[in-house]
Amino acid sequence: MKCRRTTHESPQPNFLPDVPLHVVQRGHNRSNVFFTDADHHRYRDWLRRAATDHKFAIHGYALMTNHVHLLVTPAHEDTLARVFKSLNLRYVRHINARENRTGTIWEGRHRAALIDSDAYFLTCLRYIELNPMRAGIVADPGEYPWSSYAWHGDGIHDELITDHPLYLSLGPRDADRQRVYRDMVRSALPDDLVKSIRSATHAGTPLGDNRFAARVSRASTARKDARPRLVHPEPSR
Repeated sequence: MKCRRTTHESPQPNFLPDVPLHVVQRGHNRSNVFFTDADHHRYRDWLRRAATDHKFAIHGYALMTNHVHLLVTPAHEDTLARVFKSLNLRYVRHINARENRTGTIWEGRHRAALIDSDAYFLTCLRYIELNPMRAGIVADPGEYPWSSYAWHGDGIHDELITDHPLYLSLGPRDADRQRVYRDMVRSALPDDLVKSIRSATHAGTPLGDNRFAARVSRASTARKDARPRLVHPEPSR
C-alpha cells in the first residue's frame, strides 16, 4: 500500500523574502548562447515578460556571450524556477529553430546565491556590470550595450530595471545617483571580493557575514520542519 502525504507538496524555496539573489546561467560547455544582437533583444524581451508575469524584480544584469548574470528579488518561493522555466523554454526553442539543432543550450540549472543587501548589494551590482570589462570586451562598462550599467551609470532608461532601495539611497535625484555610482564603479573591486562572489554563487551559499548566514540557516531549518511528512497507513487487519 502506498504512503500518503498529510499536505500537498510545496515548491522548494531558494530565497528569503526581500533578499536579493545573484543568479548565473552558463551555456553548455561554456558555448555561446547569444549569436546576434537580435538574440539579446529577444532574451531581454522574454525576460521582461517573465519578470512581469511572475513578480520578479530585476535590479541588474549582464548578458554575456556565453552566460547571463542577474541581480534579482523574487516575490514568491517558486518565482525563480518559474521565470527560468518560461524564459529558457522560449529562448531555447528560438535558437534551436534558427540553428537547426536540438537539445538545451544551457549548462544545467541556474546557480544562485542569496545576497546580504546592506553589505554586498552594490558590490554585487558592480561585479555584474563590470563583467564585460573583466572579459576584455570593452574598456568602459558604458560601452557594453547588454547590461544595466546604461541606466545606473549613464541614465539611459531601461524598462527591465526595478531600482533597489540601496541604489536609490545613493542620492535624491537620478543624476545624483548616477554620478555617485559612476564614481563607485571607477574603483576596482578587490580580488578577494570577486572570488567571494564567484564562490558563493557557484556553491549556492549565502554571500554575507556570520549573522546573515545564521539567518539563512534558521530559515532553511524552518522550511525543512514545515515540509509535509509521509504518513504510513495502518496495516489491514
